[in-house]
Amino acid sequence: MPESMTIQARTSLKAEPFGSVYLGMRVHLIGAGGVGMRALGQVLMLRGAVLSGSDSEPSEALDDLAAAGAEVSVGQCAENLPDECDLVVYSAAIDQSNPELLAARQSGCEVIKYSRMLGRLMSDREGIAIAGTHGKSTTTAMVAYALAAAGKKPSFIVGATSRQLGGPSGIGDGRHFVVEACEFDRSFLNLSPTFAAILNIEEDHLDCFENLDAIIEAFGAFAAKVPTCGVLVANGDDRSVAAAVREASCKVQTFGLTEGCYWRGVNLTSDRGLFRFDVLVGGSKFGRIALRIPGRHNVFNALAAAALLHHAGLSADEIARAVAEFEGVHRRMTVKAQLGGITVADDYAHHPTEIQVTLRAAKDFFNPSRIRCVFQPHQHSRTRFLLEDFARSFGQADEIILPDIYFVRDSEREKERISAHDLVAEIRLKGGDAVCLPEFDLIIDYLKRSLVPGDLVITMGAGDVWKIADEIVRWLETDS
Repeated sequence: MPESMTIQARTSLKAEPFGSVYLGMRVHLIGAGGVGMRALGQVLMLRGAVLSGSDSEPSEALDDLAAAGAEVSVGQCAENLPDECDLVVYSAAIDQSNPELLAARQSGCEVIKYSRMLGRLMSDREGIAIAGTHGKSTTTAMVAYALAAAGKKPSFIVGATSRQLGGPSGIGDGRHFVVEACEFDRSFLNLSPTFAAILNIEEDHLDCFENLDAIIEAFGAFAAKVPTCGVLVANGDDRSVAAAVREASCKVQTFGLTEGCYWRGVNLTSDRGLFRFDVLVGGSKFGRIALRIPGRHNVFNALAAAALLHHAGLSADEIARAVAEFEGVHRRMTVKAQLGGITVADDYAHHPTEIQVTLRAAKDFFNPSRIRCVFQPHQHSRTRFLLEDFARSFGQADEIILPDIYFVRDSEREKERISAHDLVAEIRLKGGDAVCLPEFDLIIDYLKRSLVPGDLVITMGAGDVWKIADEIVRWLETDS
C-alpha cells in the first residue's frame, strides 16, 4: 500500500472542540502499559488532559506515553500518585490491593475503571463497538481505517497497534468513535454504542465467568446496550451469538457464509490464504471484497466491518477499497523477517481457536517446509480450563515449543495446579511433537542450533514471547 494512504493519528496536544471538558484535567493511569490503557491515555492527552501513569514493568507502551508528554513511572507505589489529581483510571488487570489504587481512593479524587472512562469518551459521539472472543482488534482497526480513508475523521481506540492508523488510538473531528469492546470483567457493559458487532462467542476468561452460559448472558447484556435506533451486527453462523442476541431490542443483522445470513459472503476464492468474495445484503449483490490479510477467519471480520461501515454511511466502493488496502494490526501474524530461507513471524493468539486458525493461515500463506510454533500459554487458569482444546489446536504445527506459562492475574494456588509440562504431555497424547523449555534463552539456543531453510518460526501468546522472535531475527541478521 502506498505510504501516502497511511492514516496518521493526530499528535498535537491541542484539545478538540468537543473535548474541552478534559482540557487541563489531571488524570493518572494505573496499569498504563496495557495497550488499551496506552490508547486511552493518548486520547486523553489529545483532548487536553495532563497525564501521568505507572506500570509494574517497563514497556514500549510506557515509552510512547512518555514521548507524548506524560509523566510515567515504573513500579507501583502510593508516591506515584500526583499531589493534585482530578481523576484516576485503572485497568481491569489491577488488583484491588494495589498501593496506588488504595492511595487514590483515600485521596478523595474520582477513581474509575478503564471501561467506564472509555464509555465517557464515547458519550459525545456515534459509538461503534466491536465485541467477540476473537477478531476484535483486527475488525476495530479495519473499521477505523476505512472511516479515516473515506475522510470521516473518526476517533478510535484499538487493543493493538496499527501502522496505517499511526498507533492504537487517535481522535478526529468526525462523529464516529470506534472502540474494541472487551468482555473481560464485563467491561463492555460500560459502553452504549449506536452500532455494534458480536463476532463470535466461546469459552474464555473463565477466571471471571463461571461457564459458557455466563459468557453468553454477558454478551446478551451488551446487545441490550444498543438502543432501538441502532443496529447490532451478529455472527449468523455462531449458535452462541444467536442465543446472546435473541432478546435484543435493536435491529439485528446477521453476517456469515451460510444461507439466511443477511450479510453473506459467497463465491469465495483463495490465493495463499488471501480470500476474495462477493457480499450479498438481503440476497442482493453489494460488492466484492479482496483481503490483504490471510485466513478464512478474516472473511468473517471483513463481513462484520462492511456491515458496520455501511450503517456508518460509507458506500460499497469505499468499503471495498479500504478493506483491500487494510494491512492488519501488530502481532497478528506479523512477519518479523525472512532471511536465509527462514521466516520469523509473531502472533497474539492465546486461545485454542485463535491458534488453530492462525496456524492454518500461516501454512497457506507461507507454505513452509516446517512450522515451528513457540507458544507461551497465557494464564494458568486459562491453560487448565481449556487444556484439551489447547492440545488439539496445534494440528498444523510440526513442532511445538513451550516456555513456562505467563503468570498474570492468577493466584499462587492456581499457579501450582498446572504447568507447561502438563500441556506438553497432553499435546503428545494427541500425536503432537512438543517440548517444554522453561526459559527463553533455552528456546533461543535450541532454535539457533536446529533452524534450517524452509522453516517458519512463529511465536504465539499474549505475554512477552515476541522477545524470542526478535532475538532470532537479530541472530539471523548477524549470521547472514
